[in-house]
Amino acid sequence: MNIILIDDHRIIREGIRSLLEQQPDMFVIGEADDGREGIALVRQLRPDIVVMDITMPRLNGIDATRHILAENRAPKVIALSMHAHRHLVQGILREGASGYLLKECAFDELVHALRVVVERGQIYLSPGIANVVVHGFLHKADREDATGGVPALTSREREILQLVVEGNSNDQVGRLLNMSGRTVEKHRAQIMGKLKVDGLVGLVRYAIREGLTTP
Repeated sequence: MNIILIDDHRIIREGIRSLLEQQPDMFVIGEADDGREGIALVRQLRPDIVVMDITMPRLNGIDATRHILAENRAPKVIALSMHAHRHLVQGILREGASGYLLKECAFDELVHALRVVVERGQIYLSPGIANVVVHGFLHKADREDATGGVPALTSREREILQLVVEGNSNDQVGRLLNMSGRTVEKHRAQIMGKLKVDGLVGLVRYAIREGLTTP
């Protein structure tokens, strides 16, 4: 089983690698510290599965998962996060992830989850995460009411928003996403209109709430 680790904390990647490589049939063939680097690595190395963090700079795990699973011969993706927030769990599962574990899980559970997803083709959720998913389903109507009618951002708008709130200029965002700074500015204005905010503070609050960035 060939595995890629995508996590912005090197010490966590090293720990996971060390433990996984004790398994005779598991091989960590690559590591990345953000979603964009991870996408490129997946395209290059073609793993069987990706172990994905969620809150990372430049591109979060939810949007990185969407890009990875849109590839031909896409690998499986399993989330490994310290966060159990409902919108993060539902967000990455909605994009096609095959599992979600918390970083506090035992190592044996991670190994078991990888086998369930890759060898059996099943979805694996930590017990606590399964409760989050069920709770979210039962309270879907309440969740929709709580949004106050705010339209959902497109995938491109989410990527732009994350890069903007991380301090990148319009030109820097444009270079990363292959568009002009002027186009980025137009997207930024559309995002602010959708979210009904009039400044960077409002954008940051939304991005933190949605797991696009961390405080």
